[in-house]
Amino acid sequence: MRRIFIFIASIILSVGSIVVSAEEPLKVILFMIDGMHYEAPQKLNMPVLNSLIKEGTYVQKSYMIIPHHPTVGDYSKFNSCSFPNPMLHEGTIFIRPGNKMIQEMISPKHQTAFVVNTTAYNSVGRGFSTCIMDNTLTDGQVVLQAIEVLKNQDVRFLRIHLQSPGVIGTKIAMNSEDKPYSRNIFGKDSPYIDAIENADKLLGQFIDFLKKSGKWESTVLIVTSDHGQSNVGWHPMLDEDSWSTPLVFAGNGIAQGRKLSYFEHTDLAPTIAWLLGVSAPNNHDGGAGKPIKEIMAKYDADTYEPTTYIKTINQQIRLYNILMARMVLAAEKDNYISNIISSLENENLTPEPFYHQDRITDWYKAGSTQHLIEANQQILDKIQYLLDKK
Repeated sequence: MRRIFIFIASIILSVGSIVVSAEEPLKVILFMIDGMHYEAPQKLNMPVLNSLIKEGTYVQKSYMIIPHHPTVGDYSKFNSCSFPNPMLHEGTIFIRPGNKMIQEMISPKHQTAFVVNTTAYNSVGRGFSTCIMDNTLTDGQVVLQAIEVLKNQDVRFLRIHLQSPGVIGTKIAMNSEDKPYSRNIFGKDSPYIDAIENADKLLGQFIDFLKKSGKWESTVLIVTSDHGQSNVGWHPMLDEDSWSTPLVFAGNGIAQGRKLSYFEHTDLAPTIAWLLGVSAPNNHDGGAGKPIKEIMAKYDADTYEPTTYIKTINQQIRLYNILMARMVLAAEKDNYISNIISSLENENLTPEPFYHQDRITDWYKAGSTQHLIEANQQILDKIQYLLDKK
């Protein structure tokens, strides 16, 4: 078995930044079950994940930015998947074409890999030493491919992504009118249930391999999803269930039986970087996450007080879209409201525009996450005042 080196205070100078490593594992594996509803571990038969919850550190609802996926406009020129994926890999809410991704901070010095049964994640596959994206693979074949990668390569960071549950959730949302599980992922005979429970079995097979091959003791395993799932299926932008998903850390040095009240997916990249002793990507851009050290047993979690930035931004975007819909309806009978809508669209109602989903490539102009929230709230208060006034 390989010896695990412990860095008590390792200071590494890299591009002008300081990196303090955790009790360093040899591998971090990100095991993703697409479209996993935050209540799936409680509602469905998932003995493997529930075992990890008891053995590791658990967050019932880890938040990611609204899982919107524009297929036109500036965002789509550089991104092939929904917002949470580039944010996860870049570790920031400020998405820009020149941003580094977590795998690029590890490669080429160390090997990295991504295995998934869709080509939808092309834009976040950049920089992986091995990248297998194949639409023809089943979830089971994805796990087998990942095992082969680990057998043949000394991989430090691996992302495994099982796509089937999310695909099935979309079908339930759009094409299930004549089924007993019509627009209900937890309904009778729902194929979503089968897909999630199968993913749990595959997770068990993968862990068995890690243990039998002697890799488990030097690995941190992270199980989560890139987005949540609405009860009606898919991940509609305004449904809070779409914004959160379970998150579990297990393995080397991870606190056992610990529950954290809140987590943001933009904290995953900096946390992975910290675990592996490398610099976090984009860690000075104002929208970056931070390493969550409280997942480790040697850190006290009693004073853990996370900032709820992403949940707040999502709630602001949801309210903005609802208020805009109200104004469009009111504008049918009131031209004053029409003028307000035009002012919003021309971005001259307030000193700064609202940072909504259609302006995501401009979010960086806010300078910081906190300022973005403050600017958004100013506009929401203004709209609400004008509507109430009428």
